[in-house]
Amino acid sequence: MLLDDVAATSEAVAATRSRLAKRASIAALLRRAAEESPPGRDPGPGPDEVVVVTSYLAGELRQRRTGLGWASLRSLPAPATEPTLTVATVDAAFERMAGLSGPGSDTARAAEASALFGAATEREQRFLRGLVAGELRQGALDAVVVDAIAEASGAPVDVVRRAVMLRGDTGAVAVAALRAPDPGAAGEALGAFGLEVGRPVRPMLAQSAPDVATALEKLGPDGAEVSVDTKLDGIRIQVHRAGDAVRVFTRSLDDITPRVPEIVAAALALDANTFVLDGEALAVDASGTPRPFQETASRSASQEAEALAAVELTPFFFDALHVDGRDLLDDPLRDRLAVLDGIAGPFAVGRLVTGDPDAAAAFFTDAVARGQEGVVVKALDAPYAAGRRGAGWVKVKPRHTLDLVVLAVERGSGRRQGHLSNIHLGARDSDGGFVMLGKTFKGMTDQMLAWQTERFTELADGPTDGYVVKVRPEQVVEIAFDGVQRSTRYPGGVALRFARVIRYRDDKTAAEADTIDTVRSYAAG
Repeated sequence: MLLDDVAATSEAVAATRSRLAKRASIAALLRRAAEESPPGRDPGPGPDEVVVVTSYLAGELRQRRTGLGWASLRSLPAPATEPTLTVATVDAAFERMAGLSGPGSDTARAAEASALFGAATEREQRFLRGLVAGELRQGALDAVVVDAIAEASGAPVDVVRRAVMLRGDTGAVAVAALRAPDPGAAGEALGAFGLEVGRPVRPMLAQSAPDVATALEKLGPDGAEVSVDTKLDGIRIQVHRAGDAVRVFTRSLDDITPRVPEIVAAALALDANTFVLDGEALAVDASGTPRPFQETASRSASQEAEALAAVELTPFFFDALHVDGRDLLDDPLRDRLAVLDGIAGPFAVGRLVTGDPDAAAAFFTDAVARGQEGVVVKALDAPYAAGRRGAGWVKVKPRHTLDLVVLAVERGSGRRQGHLSNIHLGARDSDGGFVMLGKTFKGMTDQMLAWQTERFTELADGPTDGYVVKVRPEQVVEIAFDGVQRSTRYPGGVALRFARVIRYRDDKTAAEADTIDTVRSYAAG
């Protein structure tokens, strides 16, 4: 299949708000991908073409890391006039880039990227750039692709969702469903997917609420008992043990076992022979207070001896998916917690089971005061809704806000084509200038996009590389964020975590924006 077919579908998906229309477009292309690369054809050394198309339609490269970034894609070769690239060719190119390391790898990667983008049409270049940056904003996340697999194959959508949940790989599920001769066979093939110790399951995610009272309202009638779990500021982990074999996976299902020997040791110390546990890993000090998130993130990304010695991670578990031959996914939370408490001991996340709103709110306040991220309020009768933002979990975190200044803005792509989208955020410094803290497009409504396109066109100042438009530092924007972490990427040495736009502040001047010292105070400790 030509990459142009995928890019064209992505554009069509980005151009509509209708989830049904998005699903139909994706389903049609998935069917074509399956038909154009039938099972009997030699697929070559790469993956099944359906796997690659599924990944691209979800806005992701199969390769987690390619070594490419926005900076390396700002000066692209002239586009090709006719589409010739196939998805298999593109995937192979990214695979080669991902495999490069050591001296000369940057030069080789740049040459690979130049050859790839030089063979791409203008539309394909836009599409590839969005894939590389992880910013293919077409309104089609993995959930829409999962529904499209059901439509394309005729398999029941619940069966497809459960298969994806248990397999942890949407592409593999797409192949099983679309290669089946009929809907009945597709459902049967997908039904064969089950929980397997050692193979990661997509984690259950939580919805959000602004406060504990709202979270309780979402979960059911007044007075119903819930579990209020401490929300730790660490990295999500899923720990699998089968005898002496332990594997540790992240939220994105990456295997980080070699990097976390202390978590492996903790798993081997638990009183069960076989299990799959869900939890968080983080660095804590002697008093049990979380160390800055950046230390946890840096430690989990390295397996250098120096890093292992400097920072130790501690696992804390909040759910059990399987223990000693018993699958627990469909059991109510209260039963899963009973099993977890029987084996986790000191590695269990702190929680309060209560039906009292005041007690729940007090638990939240105490958790935040102890340096934790907040709480997750959970319905005790809810199953483990893996891979989805289940209605049974609601997270509550304190909201921090800053008034910052827009320093530049990026031209939009996909559904935001023709608008000025991503904004570069700056805080005031002591010299009267501004220090960049990062960028965001989160929280922007269509009305806001239209307004800011007009506004920043008026404020445009200085040369542009065709993608980033520098603006006069005059517009103040109120930004919500979850925290501040140390960063060498930006000149201020810090970056905002999960920054999103609340509103533009026309009532404030740039001289009234928050300072870099205020921002850094959130990262103290």
